[in-house]
Amino acid sequence: MESGSNAMDFMNRNKKILSNKHESVEWIKYVPYFGIQIMVLGVFLVPITWACVILAVLSYSIRMFAITAFYHRYFSHRTFKASRITQAMGAIVGCSAGQRGPLWWAAHHRIHHRQSDSDKDPHSPQKKGVIWSHMLWFMTEDAKVTPMKEVPDLHKLPELRFLNRFHWIPVVLLATSCYLLGETDWATENFSATGIQWLIWGFIVPTTALYHATYTVNSLAHLFGKRRFRTKDDSRNNSFVALITLGEGWHNNHHFFPGSVRQGFTKWELDPTYWGLKMMSYMGLVSDLSPIPAWVQTKVNEHEEDRSRK
Repeated sequence: MESGSNAMDFMNRNKKILSNKHESVEWIKYVPYFGIQIMVLGVFLVPITWACVILAVLSYSIRMFAITAFYHRYFSHRTFKASRITQAMGAIVGCSAGQRGPLWWAAHHRIHHRQSDSDKDPHSPQKKGVIWSHMLWFMTEDAKVTPMKEVPDLHKLPELRFLNRFHWIPVVLLATSCYLLGETDWATENFSATGIQWLIWGFIVPTTALYHATYTVNSLAHLFGKRRFRTKDDSRNNSFVALITLGEGWHNNHHFFPGSVRQGFTKWELDPTYWGLKMMSYMGLVSDLSPIPAWVQTKVNEHEEDRSRK
């Protein structure tokens, strides 16, 4: 009886979404988005080599770092300091991941934290279902807009406003570069490469992986995993999500204290984004990394001690 009630609630929620013009998915406008993912099938049409695998891993990792370190921990939460040049470079690489501009990303993320898992949360799986929270939420009329009042600190910088408006330029440049690099004599002679092959493995495959890995933070990390802290939302620490997002899966930690640059609160909670930022701080590229406060670390230690006794 309970499962039938849950199914009915799910159907009613989705019926309400589809009947609301502001929450209706604009499918036609997102043909390029779906087109990129369909083109993943091109892996069956081109040979795979170690160079392709390395290219895909690098393309994925560098852009994921830009999303997690800059779009999230810097633009959204300001957990460290960076020069205008460093933040602009982070924004450009972040844009190339195809997840819109830095102001748009940070604005919606700040709303998410303030309204997490409430009716006003843009992407709560608790309120509107897993698929909605995973990707459909940003395909609506309302979600296209950047709520500038949420990011007055970022809006004052013209380079960020430019990238937010023309966020598609780095995407096109990366795709074009992958194709043209694969067509060079150097790539052909050393790696038996072709333009189409490197377009698929350097752009199409890792971009699709980036999409869905990033989305799991909104969907899976609010449904599956452990809750160390009692927060007002249903955020979870999910090790799988942390693995594929360079440390973003320690989501309950993050929602409990979003002001820390580090999201893995114990030595076992791997956080490659934090390690990367730490290295950048040694190089002078970033500074003032916000640490985990002592009172938060005390709570973590107490929780771990309680677990060890059980």
